[in-house]
Amino acid sequence: MYRHNRVVRLTPNHPLADGRTTHSPLISAFRSQRPDRRPIWFMRQAGRSLPEYRRAREGTAMLDACLTPALASELTLQPVRRHDVDAAIFFSDIVVPLRLAGVDVDIKPGVGPVLGRAVRTADDVAALPSVEDGAFAEALAPVRDGVALTVAELGSTPLIGFAGAPFTLAAYMVEGGPSRDHLAARTLMHADPQTWRALTAWTADVTGAFLRAQVLAGASAAQLFDSWAGSLSLADYTAHVAPASTRALAPVRDLGVPVVHFGTGTGELLVAMRDVGADVVGVDYRIPLDEANRRLGGTVPLQGNIDPALLAAPWPVLEAHVRDVVARGASAPGHVVNLGHGVPPDTDPDVLTRVVTLVHGIAG
Repeated sequence: MYRHNRVVRLTPNHPLADGRTTHSPLISAFRSQRPDRRPIWFMRQAGRSLPEYRRAREGTAMLDACLTPALASELTLQPVRRHDVDAAIFFSDIVVPLRLAGVDVDIKPGVGPVLGRAVRTADDVAALPSVEDGAFAEALAPVRDGVALTVAELGSTPLIGFAGAPFTLAAYMVEGGPSRDHLAARTLMHADPQTWRALTAWTADVTGAFLRAQVLAGASAAQLFDSWAGSLSLADYTAHVAPASTRALAPVRDLGVPVVHFGTGTGELLVAMRDVGADVVGVDYRIPLDEANRRLGGTVPLQGNIDPALLAAPWPVLEAHVRDVVARGASAPGHVVNLGHGVPPDTDPDVLTRVVTLVHGIAG
């Protein structure tokens, strides 16, 4: 298991320690408070929807962009400048920590993450690089540097650290690339549960170290993305996934930063996703926020959940939808407005800015 030094705490110049982000709208809402300005940011807000993103990334492969500190910082900052959102999220990809740990993985345009070879047997798992020998911690230097550069420019706007959850990483590794149904991964968890546990323990340790590095470098919150958890039943999630997600979050739980847990198609898993150690639950567009809050017993702040499809609808339709999302979110202890998934690449950036202005102007 990845061992982090539990005597380490946030440094005095960390944005949460020196007060820069402590009372920001985002952190206040994450801590079940009602700030004067209703916070909003967008998943995948730094991306192909922004012309400045396309210019900055021209000729640079995705993983190279993620691991070039100055470029990753610039891409993180762009949507904050343009949209006046209440948080930045560090520009990265869920397979970045796999690459840094020594796994042969790349992102192929139009396809997604593709591994050099799938990981499907006990021998495959045993052959994975160690994350305990210090080499992985050293490999995380570009991430730490990118976070530090970004935080220095953000001022009172919080940076959210980013990582893929152990199940989603393991699913990519077992499938060897993207999959619609994750059959190979779901088969492995039942056919060879010991190998599955070993694999998800490894991905949990990689995720935990990746998140912790971002927080110690200056991120004021952390978000765990379980992109493919919606393919699981509640029983499978609880038995075969939740323990690894708990393990992944352990390295940041002692640092006092809010932790958000988000997955797509996870309306039936919300309580279990909270119980792995989340302070905030992200809700996708498939379930209304007031219903999500009911299922969670009104226990945690929520994040979400504008339907990305409506970003291309006529403004009156989108405005009515945003106002409905805000009204339903008011039932929760705290609410951060976001999409119920990421920004589609063909979204008009001016629409996103207009949504931010609308949300900031809604009273209450």
